[in-house]
Amino acid sequence: MPAATPEEAVRLAFNSAGVNEVNAERMCAWVVGHVHGVGFRHFALTEARALGITGWVANRTDGSVEILAEGTSAALDTLESKLGTGPASSSVRGCHAVRKNATGEFETFEVKF
Repeated sequence: MPAATPEEAVRLAFNSAGVNEVNAERMCAWVVGHVHGVGFRHFALTEARALGITGWVANRTDGSVEILAEGTSAALDTLESKLGTGPASSSVRGCHAVRKNATGEFETFEVKF
């Protein structure tokens, strides 16, 4: 069997996560407040995986947390809402998100160091 083309690989990655090219979106989000050292990345990881979202979460040197996530619009809406609240140990001052077209480059959701 020949290797999948890049377009087929994207389609396969989306379909395995229950997402297709029509309903897939990418969300770039930044969360500010007391979000380092409080389990925020683990919280985002758990929530994203439960929603079938792919991408990553990382601490930024400025004290914020950055999230790059792909999934359905509804799943991203839910994640964005949860990020705006955060875990009980955090104190979120704001969650700023921008939506774009998904690329399908991720296979899972992970913590990026």
